[in-house]
Formats: sequence, C-alpha cells, structure tokens
Amino acid sequence: MSDEKIIEIRNLTRVYGDGVEIRALDGVDIDIEPGEFLAIVGPSGSGKSTLLHQIGILDTPTSGTILLKGVDITKMSDRERSKTRNRELGFIFQYHHLLPDFNALENVMMPLLIKGVKRSEAKKIALDLLEEVGLSDRIHHRTTQLSGGENQRVAIARALVNNPSIVIGDEPTGNLDSKKSDSIYELLRRLNREHNQTFILVTHDEQMAAKTDRVIRIVDGKVVEDSRDGVPVREI
Repeated sequence: MSDEKIIEIRNLTRVYGDGVEIRALDGVDIDIEPGEFLAIVGPSGSGKSTLLHQIGILDTPTSGTILLKGVDITKMSDRERSKTRNRELGFIFQYHHLLPDFNALENVMMPLLIKGVKRSEAKKIALDLLEEVGLSDRIHHRTTQLSGGENQRVAIARALVNNPSIVIGDEPTGNLDSKKSDSIYELLRRLNREHNQTFILVTHDEQMAAKTDRVIRIVDGKVVEDSRDGVPVREI
C-alpha cells in the first residue's frame, strides 16, 4: 500500500447528551488509503454508525479532525460540506431509499439531474451503470416490480453515478438473504477493483467483514482492532 491517505482521522470524539454524557466516539484515529476495501464492525451501540456519519459528512464531531484528500471537512461551511459530499461520496444504505414513483433508470439518473447534467448525458451514464450491475433488462421497472437484491443493485448504481472517490455502505446487505447478500458483496468487490474506488462498509456481519481486505473494530467508541488480511495495521 502507498503512503498516500484519502482519509486521515485524528482524535475524533462525538459526545451526545445534555447532563448525561454519552461518548459515541472517544479519540478515534484512522488512516484510509485510496482504493481500500474495508469493513467497520462492532456491536450495536459501539459507535460504528456514528463514525460512518462523520466520514460521510452527515454529522459534525465534538472534537478532532477528519482530512479528506488533505482538507479538514470538520471546518467546512454547510455549503462546502454539501458540495464535498455530493462530489466525493456515494452512499449505499441497508434500505435502498429509492424513489418509488420512478423506475430504475430514473432513480440512477436523479443525482446527475440534480447536479445539472444534461438529461441525455445523465441517461447514458445511468444506462452504462445499470448494465454494469446486471440490470440492463430492468431499467423501466419501478421499485415495487424489483426484488430486494435488484433494488440494492439500483442503489449501488445510483451511489456510483457521480463517480465518487469513496463509496460508503451502511449495512448494504443487512436486509437480504444469504444468497443475495453474497451476490451484492461480490458486485461491490468487483466494482472496487475495476474502478479503484475506496469502499467503506459498516456492518455487523462478521462473515462479510472477514472477506474484506481490512477490518476496523469499534467497541464503546474506541478502535480496538485495525487489521489488514489478519495482520495488525498498527498497535492499539
């Protein structure tokens, strides 16, 4: 791996509560390199989703820094955060959050249209991605006409449509059976290799996490394990 970092997190803390303090993140330090395929794991309430929200620029930490390509996103204005999120990040959620009144093609096109891309260009990009995720024959189907696995493939295409540097998956296979889960995992893995995009998967699925290149384990808001192919990345 190179010495280049796409994300550098230092002493990150997120505290909730008024009176009774809950430290969801407690001094987290993590470096992530371009093109990594990693899992963030931990029990319910461990802080893994809170960490995802910080990396995804969906929340602001209580203290600490997050550098994205060398720029501290914690010091950005709301407008800068929104622009950076739309430009650099793609999101895949457990529940795909597709728009039910639109078909697969329209759902994938939507982020580009919001961005101001011409409809003809947005359509071409969306069609190419839907073909890449194996849904070229389902582009005119709405979410109610697609299976859970197919809807998640649409969501993956939508996450990739702006060509983000980082793709964040929040329990991306958590709502699927084991066969569909394996299929989605293999798709994410292939896309990671072919596009050299950084994939960060937050999951409670230990079997899925074991298939990734790197596992970051969080307990009580602290990183207790950081290993790559079973070998510690650093001393905890």
